[in-house]
Amino acid sequence: AFGVIPKNAEQTFALDAIMNPAVRLVSIQGVAGTGKTLLSLAGALEQRRNYHQIYLARPIVPLSNKDIGYLPGDVNSKLNPYMEPLWDNLKFIRSLFSEKEKEFKQLNDMVENEKLVVCPLAYIRGRSLSNVFFIVDEAQNLTPHEVKTIISRAGENTKIVFTGDIYQIDTPYLDTQSNGLSYLIDKVKGQSLYAHITLEKGERSELANLANDLL
Repeated sequence: AFGVIPKNAEQTFALDAIMNPAVRLVSIQGVAGTGKTLLSLAGALEQRRNYHQIYLARPIVPLSNKDIGYLPGDVNSKLNPYMEPLWDNLKFIRSLFSEKEKEFKQLNDMVENEKLVVCPLAYIRGRSLSNVFFIVDEAQNLTPHEVKTIISRAGENTKIVFTGDIYQIDTPYLDTQSNGLSYLIDKVKGQSLYAHITLEKGERSELANLANDLL
């Protein structure tokens, strides 16, 4: 999908769910480096003609739980560090193509024309989510209520993919059971519109796998 090829069986299943038009809601659980966000973005880009916009969003959760208001700078400079991992996925996909290839230009045009929007989840509150491919990254840092709110605002021809790792929660009042991603997986399983995939194998690097296994 858009230059990204699945590296194992679970990634193939995940991409199949992402690409399946009958499946409107997908959740992907996996540790860092399993390819959750990259596969979701590649699948969305492959289907770009089917949707008016692609949103790639994540909640803003400071690692130290200090309020973001205390950080220096304007709003964008405060938020950019939290958005960088999402931009990294986009840069990786762009690096698969030479500057002369049409996909390279398409990616740049989509960002420029806001066909592809990378933003904090809070920026999407109150917006209509019609005809949108919506990727919610770090969904384990959402409450069940927040997950429900996002899904309940889905309009016609909208697909939502939640990605996250329930064992890496940065929100102090959530745990592996009470977070929004676990809640979603538990409550919606078995529904025909929904698919869940757990990615087991880290594909980022041996070093990343070492951290996930031992630390």
